[in-house]
Amino acid sequence: MKKFMYKRIDLILLGIILLSAFLNIYNIWKNDYANAYYTAAVKSMLENFHNFFYASFDPAGFVTVDKPPLTFWIQTLSAAIFGLHGWSVMLPQALAGVGSVVLLYFLLKPTFGITGARIASLTMAITPIVPAISRSNNIDSMLVFTLLIGVWMLFRGVRKNKAIWVIGAFAMIGLGFNMKMMQAFMVAPAFYLFYITAAKVKWKKKIGILASATAVMMALSLSWAVVVDSVSAGDRPYMGSSQTNSVLELAFGYNGVARLTGQGQSTPGGGGADKGNGNEMQAPPNGMEQGEAPEGMPSGAPPNGQGGPNQANGANTTNSDDSSSTQDNTNSETQTSEDNGQRDFLSKGDQGGPGGQNGGGMFNTGTPGFFRLFQIGLADQISWVLPFALFGCVGLLSGIRLRKQWSDEEKESLFWLAWLGPVGVFFSIAGFFHQYYLIMLAPPIAAFVGAGWVKLFKLYQTEKGFKSMLLPIAILATTAFEVFTLKSYIDQIGMVWSIGVGVAGTLLSLALFFFKQKEKRATYFVSLAALLAILVIPAFWASTPIIYGDGNSVMPAAGPTTMGNGNMKMGEGQNSINENLVSYLKKHSDGETYLFATSNASSAAPYIIEGETVMAMGGFSGSDPILTTEKLEEMVKNNEVKYFLIGGGGPGGSSDLQTWIKEHGEEVPQEEWNGTSSNSDSDSDSNSGMPGRGGQSETLYKVEL
Repeated sequence: MKKFMYKRIDLILLGIILLSAFLNIYNIWKNDYANAYYTAAVKSMLENFHNFFYASFDPAGFVTVDKPPLTFWIQTLSAAIFGLHGWSVMLPQALAGVGSVVLLYFLLKPTFGITGARIASLTMAITPIVPAISRSNNIDSMLVFTLLIGVWMLFRGVRKNKAIWVIGAFAMIGLGFNMKMMQAFMVAPAFYLFYITAAKVKWKKKIGILASATAVMMALSLSWAVVVDSVSAGDRPYMGSSQTNSVLELAFGYNGVARLTGQGQSTPGGGGADKGNGNEMQAPPNGMEQGEAPEGMPSGAPPNGQGGPNQANGANTTNSDDSSSTQDNTNSETQTSEDNGQRDFLSKGDQGGPGGQNGGGMFNTGTPGFFRLFQIGLADQISWVLPFALFGCVGLLSGIRLRKQWSDEEKESLFWLAWLGPVGVFFSIAGFFHQYYLIMLAPPIAAFVGAGWVKLFKLYQTEKGFKSMLLPIAILATTAFEVFTLKSYIDQIGMVWSIGVGVAGTLLSLALFFFKQKEKRATYFVSLAALLAILVIPAFWASTPIIYGDGNSVMPAAGPTTMGNGNMKMGEGQNSINENLVSYLKKHSDGETYLFATSNASSAAPYIIEGETVMAMGGFSGSDPILTTEKLEEMVKNNEVKYFLIGGGGPGGSSDLQTWIKEHGEEVPQEEWNGTSSNSDSDSDSNSGMPGRGGQSETLYKVEL
């Protein structure tokens, strides 16, 4: 029995799983509160079912976070079991990243064999953005895991000819919608195409099953949104980052079409801007040049898009995943929720990446165009082995014919191409996204590397002419691309990596070119060694969050950092509160619902995590039209809120609200409430002037009516 079990266990897969777990989990316990915007929501969701159901940002249920609740439900359950820590809210995503590696193995093994499955799972594990995003409490790794469960169900449904599995597969897309809305629908075309081409049933039944699957997918997708939107606005929190207090508007607008068009994002090379929704990114204040570090950022911190891809993640305070901001007439500083409250300004489109290499764009996502995925900032997160994957795709589909019965190999290759193609096109032209969204490309790229290597080696052994040379050409092209990309990082990591991968990849590809007919068994190991040679760099890049320290659990990205770039270590500054402020407010409160109100979630999050009830009047960025002056006056009269902390260099929320507070309130002298901030990782001087940290630029008002 033991011998039988031993034979069934793939020890290489076990090693890959352990590698993935190490990359995803090691040292995450050093991150105090991860993305504090979402951690604050988990803290609030632990309070009661009302907050849990709506994913309320604050304990009093004033405003929600900017995403549906499913992932946060999972995080809250984890926090309920293990206690509220940074690692407990990150653990579900870390495990989801490992689960995706395992799922890819079992998806490829039946058709492409154990070698292809192993290579695919290894590639997935060491694709840099996969462990980077899995080491955070952002949503994307959980979304990809959910979608891959759907792929497994789809493949099983087709192989077993069971409609229930197919319907279940589309249901997983619906669950994914309740994690990150429209992003989940990006894979739907691949699901439809695969079932149409691979299902062995008559067309009438096929259409009926697809119709049923679509109905289930849409019903699940919209279930939470419809329930929330049907509840009276007075009986639920405001839907954070929406302009009309509607989940559906948030889903199909800001978290939907606006991602593609860049609506509301005024950024060079970022797809343009639409200034019609009042949610636009605005120019830097006080005549600053774009890319200049504004007030509130550490002086050494580079602007977004400069100094290396993940260097833009420094200066962590608190943040959300995706709320873009707007500013009032008195403060036009640019802020977004995924940017952790730091003042990231729009970079010049041609100055991103290390040493001013091309990449840049907003959030270092490059300039839209056909080769965008090969630009610095995206290439080093997802595209190291993309050239090999593309050659693998060519090899896998080289024998396909329209009038010929397609093999399982070809049908599944078409599925992965239908995933890779539309998602790749989106990221090539989209106006607004972040580097870690690129995890959506990891499964098809990894699949084409694994399945592609198996196919290209077979062609290398059995074919003559161009097809037989696809394998060495793929190795050589990928090697050249990796060396070209590494050129931008010589100052950080030196020449050793470039020379090593360049020499190894070139020599091994030349060996495959010139010794094809010599020793067929030897060429197997040479070709495998060549593949491993081009996987070395992504493996190193995937390990950089462990080697150099994350510092980027809000805007996850992998890659080496340099000294003096202004980055903070994991968790630094994120749970900083002004204890003098808290002490003063508790001493002078009269039982108000909120300890104090502030303009945005960046200022409120650390206090909420520490157990205080704080109101973010304008949602994450201060731009949500939640309150009118009449409503605020009513809340003051009803003894819901008395103190208001505004300023601090961050977005000011509604200028009307600020004007009303200043006109009706009394400024509390700084010496009465402002003192040294409490922070386990940084001294008090680093907090001066930063929102929510008790800096001198903040003002506390007392309003009593």
